Amino acid sequence: MKKYFFLLVITFSFAYSNIQLIKKQNNDSNTTLLVIGGIHGDEPGGYFAASLLATEYDINSGNLWIVPNLNQDSIQKNNRGINGDMNRKFATLKKEDKDSKIIKEIKNIILSKNISLVLNLHDGHGFYRKENKGRIFNPNAWGQTCVIDQCNLNQNQPFGNLNDIALTIKNRMNKKLIQSHHSFDVRNTQTKFDDEAMQLSLTYFAVTNNKPAFAIETSKNLSSLSQKVFYQLLAIEEFMNIMGIKYKREFELNTLEISKLLKNYGKLIINDNISLNLSNIKKYLSYFPLKSKDNVLKFSHPLGSFKKLRDEYIIYIGNEKITTLNSQYFELSDSCPKYFKVEVDNNLKDYEKTSEIIVNDDFKVMTDDSIRVNVIGYRSKNSRTESGINIAHKSINKRFSVDEDEKIFRIEYYKNNKFCSMNMVHFK
Repeated sequence: MKKYFFLLVITFSFAYSNIQLIKKQNNDSNTTLLVIGGIHGDEPGGYFAASLLATEYDINSGNLWIVPNLNQDSIQKNNRGINGDMNRKFATLKKEDKDSKIIKEIKNIILSKNISLVLNLHDGHGFYRKENKGRIFNPNAWGQTCVIDQCNLNQNQPFGNLNDIALTIKNRMNKKLIQSHHSFDVRNTQTKFDDEAMQLSLTYFAVTNNKPAFAIETSKNLSSLSQKVFYQLLAIEEFMNIMGIKYKREFELNTLEISKLLKNYGKLIINDNISLNLSNIKKYLSYFPLKSKDNVLKFSHPLGSFKKLRDEYIIYIGNEKITTLNSQYFELSDSCPKYFKVEVDNNLKDYEKTSEIIVNDDFKVMTDDSIRVNVIGYRSKNSRTESGINIAHKSINKRFSVDEDEKIFRIEYYKNNKFCSMNMVHFK
């Protein structure tokens, strides 16, 4: 069974107010890898790889910290940086810069005594080649590179041999290419001497504070998101191997399996009384019973976020707009039952308030007179409630389904005209 963990959009753990930090830790080692995705909002290979790292990997030895969506607002808009290039703000930054709080917090995380090595995930243009071989294959390209700012850190710094590590990563990855022209190389920017722009970057901030740091750049010219994520995960795994971090995953590392995982958008819990499976959900859902303000949205997907525009909540996974919820405002009742009795295919059972109810033939909600039942898409002769009525799939107007396959429908419960909760009935 798929395990979900939920991320609170309003607040989250570890005392950081502007950054989502996911920790996977063990007591056997102080070695900690920090992986950062989404510093550029238009580079989905990096942040979708970080999200799969957070949800699909178990860490059995050593420690892994993940910031999957550093520049969340830019990710929503699929924009490099809506407030300017965030990766050029690590040397000097004006207090009034809209990214200043995020920059301050990620700096503090990087400088934590726990952090042994930093990986910053990017998608870069073209395919890096030391010699010019055309518009896409040339020395100015960034794609398919392991980027370092210099060759070495202080002599006694663990993992401070940056060039040696980068060469090892390159050689190991080049044995597992999807196509030969996807080959990786090391790009040393020699930042201190040759690259003023990179002197403002996250990795250079790290190395100047004696923290080993690398950027992984997969190519924007790869044919699919799954290929970008494949190479990002391949690189991350090789870094974990070098660091002695032991991990486990339940999927085969190939583009077919990754494509399937990328389509799993997880669940969204709203106000602890509505549960939505975001995979295969319709693009627009009307008259959703929400509060007029202060709705709390929890996502199981690390890249889940929302934007409120007037009466609509636009739901995102990364840079992908998943659905829009049109609000119908209700107060929430504080005296609703936690369980509801529903007869499914002639079997009576108690269901929790946000359960999905699986039905072969028909169902019948059984509530007392204090609860009003509304099965969205079903029209009954009783205008007050739809409790005590056998309802089959053919009895419900399919345009009111929640999913694209027209098999999932809403059962809403009300008490004294205040909203209680919602079950989903799923016809097989």
